[in-house]
Amino acid sequence: MSGKILILEHSSSEGPGLIADYFSGRYELKTVELWNGDNLPSSFEGIAAVIAMGGPMNVYEEEKYPFLKAENEFIKEVVASGIPYLGVCLGAQLLAKACGAKVRKNRVKEVGWSEVSVTPEGRQDRVFSLLPEKFTVFQWHEDTFEVPRNSTRLAFSGDCDNQAFRAGLKAYGLQFHVEATEDMVKEWFGKENDGTSRKILSENSLNALKLEVSAKIILGKFEKLFS
Repeated sequence: MSGKILILEHSSSEGPGLIADYFSGRYELKTVELWNGDNLPSSFEGIAAVIAMGGPMNVYEEEKYPFLKAENEFIKEVVASGIPYLGVCLGAQLLAKACGAKVRKNRVKEVGWSEVSVTPEGRQDRVFSLLPEKFTVFQWHEDTFEVPRNSTRLAFSGDCDNQAFRAGLKAYGLQFHVEATEDMVKEWFGKENDGTSRKILSENSLNALKLEVSAKIILGKFEKLFS
């Protein structure tokens, strides 16, 4: 196994978590801290895959966050080049936007542990095929994406119609946080004392273990796409 995995970060608090745990030691993980002024690479040489994480901003806030404009063009080039791409939450919305689809407010804000369901098309997909029909994920988003034209919808939930999609053969967008570890969720919600936070933390240990199982399936199959 060789090559570099490029990880695009949009916030200091939304790192790669389980994704880094899975790939560390077998690939070089190169983090680009877009929120901190890092530049995107000018070439794809040596890059095995690109993974874009979540963040507090929205894809349409390019004036407030100028790096989003450059990132949009970069993602278009990644997809066109056939490099495997995995977008998480904001990273999924950025993929949808780069592929010409709309990103807008979801009908509800999803926050906490929940289940998503795999579509019939997802059950035939190379990355999603080994997942159970329903699996546990962590949600934290208020926007949603439309599935781009000529793309495949892979998962949905009761509160959000589009939870995952594939664009082309090797670009995947996941609305849910496949990277979330028990410690990350504690860091995100441990200082809060509202009902939602207490519920999230009460379910944290068991659901984090469930998510880890599904994450390893997704990441293992995604790795098969690396050239």
